[in-house]
Amino acid sequence: MPESHGRKKQVYTPPRGGTAKSEGSRHAGRWVVPVMLTCFLLGLAWIVTFYLAGTAIPGMRDLHNWNILIGMGLIATGFVVSTQWR
Repeated sequence: MPESHGRKKQVYTPPRGGTAKSEGSRHAGRWVVPVMLTCFLLGLAWIVTFYLAGTAIPGMRDLHNWNILIGMGLIATGFVVSTQWR
């Protein structure tokens, strides 16, 4: 009985050039580190300033315990921004 000829599958070769998405993602992270570090440091400085001289600064005195929320919010924003780092 004669044997049938099987189909030969071509081997997949990926395209040579990068796609538009991969090229854009390489440059997406340049702003992340400065913004992340700025949020971390600003949040830390806000909390430390509140504890050391919060009663002497008129704007901070009026905010009372909202100062902790503002500082922690800045730090949390830094963590959210850090998820974009590649």
